[in-house]
Amino acid sequence: MFSGIVKGVGRILERADAGGDQRLTIGVKSVALPEFHPGNSVAVNGVCLTVVVCDSECFTSDVSVETLSMTTLGDLTEGDSVNLENALRLGDSLDGHLMTGHVDGVGRVKSVEEAARSIMLRIQVDEVLVPYIARKSSVAVDGVSLTVNAVENTTFQVNVVPHTREMTVIAGYRPGTAVNIEVDIVARYLERLVQCGDGSAGINLE
Repeated sequence: MFSGIVKGVGRILERADAGGDQRLTIGVKSVALPEFHPGNSVAVNGVCLTVVVCDSECFTSDVSVETLSMTTLGDLTEGDSVNLENALRLGDSLDGHLMTGHVDGVGRVKSVEEAARSIMLRIQVDEVLVPYIARKSSVAVDGVSLTVNAVENTTFQVNVVPHTREMTVIAGYRPGTAVNIEVDIVARYLERLVQCGDGSAGINLE
């Protein structure tokens, strides 16, 4: 599990084919991550990856064909910046919202506007994700926990404060930028409970 509070920006050092999948090596030299070991989880632009090899300056993870096709990781090239967050540990502060690192889809930045000292992003998502995004709910954009300010058709709006902008890849967003989207986990489970409810469990549309 993750909280959406990004620890810093890493950089893609290498990507290589590995038996049909791919293997990413990501530099973490300038990121304040706690010490981690093979088998630990790290969110890379909001995607939960397992550390295979690591040292103090970088780590390597395998990325499956499914993950490459369902997220923006398949479009990354050497030198690209990525948001990084280590998995939550018992007792850690939950300053954002609970996230799994399982991306629901890819959105696209429609506009980036200055709003006082912050910036306002408008992001378009696929129609299938719209029911899970509500005003004042939480959403993860490239692994960053943000609050939805407004929803209009297939587009939602979020504000990004200066600190978040400086600490994440959001600083490089432009209209057309593709971003990983993870909706609020509560919305997913509520829908599933309603779908499976036959009345005996007390879960139905009414």
